[in-house]
Amino acid sequence: MLKLVKLEEKYKEQLFEMMDEWSNSGEKIIPYAIRKADYHNFDLYRESIEVKEETKNSVPDFTYFALDIERNIFVGAVNIRHYLNNQLLKNGGHIVDGVRPSERRKGYATEMIRLALEECKKIGIDRVLMVCYKDNIGSRKSIINNGGVLENELPAEDGKIDQRYWISLKKRYADRHVDRKANKSKQKVMSVNEKYFTGDIYFYDFIEVKEKIVIPNGKCIMDNNYKWLEFYDYNSKVKLTAIYDENNEIIEWYFDIAREIGKEKDAPYEDDLYLDVVVTPEGEIILLDEEELKNALNRMEITEKEYKDTYKEANQLMDRLSNKKEDLQEFTDKYLNDMLKERK
Repeated sequence: MLKLVKLEEKYKEQLFEMMDEWSNSGEKIIPYAIRKADYHNFDLYRESIEVKEETKNSVPDFTYFALDIERNIFVGAVNIRHYLNNQLLKNGGHIVDGVRPSERRKGYATEMIRLALEECKKIGIDRVLMVCYKDNIGSRKSIINNGGVLENELPAEDGKIDQRYWISLKKRYADRHVDRKANKSKQKVMSVNEKYFTGDIYFYDFIEVKEKIVIPNGKCIMDNNYKWLEFYDYNSKVKLTAIYDENNEIIEWYFDIAREIGKEKDAPYEDDLYLDVVVTPEGEIILLDEEELKNALNRMEITEKEYKDTYKEANQLMDRLSNKKEDLQEFTDKYLNDMLKERK
């Protein structure tokens, strides 16, 4: 039972006990944010552990302490940077975590990172960078346990080797709506290996939804007896969702541009790359979320190459879709009818 808490007066004794142990052990206290000031001066210390504004050497951040609820003790701390600068992109990352000496090898680091990723979502970070020493096996495992994917290794200032891992918070699995959006629904997966599509089709039949979803343009995309067909093509970087109403009439075709489309533990997924293309029932083609892509570039969560490649993929897709609404309708209607037949 672990939770991340901000430092308050009521946690003064927990702080002193943890920091006294850490200091007496002679080991380096991590993250750096919790050793910047003398913790015995509680008010000054509490003010020092977070950066409120960007400076030459730092960016705004939050610091949380990991509270073991059952024992009412601090087992470690986590520092979360709101975005990256050039130095953090190379050797720092978004999240830095540390576990006090007496509480290591108990799985706390993995859980602390998981909770920190939830906080990252709240402040709009979509892709999290974490960096650890190559010889720090425990840290490496805790990052990988939370979905970390190694990008590369770089020299660290102290002569060691840093490993840089990315954790995507835009990774969405096909079964994500089960029990979350509907009180009653049916799902089915169909594997397809054809000339124009190789992958899985995930079928949602939203029999009774918890609440209908209406997007900003006034269009309803989820309600009772609506159907969604999600096409996960493993040879592509585009995921298609065909949305049908209660009368099996198409509402829209929604294409997500993805970093990757894959499958884990029998669940198809997409790792979203912001840009989306919509085709309306009238055949209009609309490009969406350009501002999101630009913001991700500015936050250094994607590279300039990824930015350009995403636009290239979207533009090629729109070219392929031009004047092909009838073909698209025939393609998705076929699989809708197949799913409905098998459902019976």
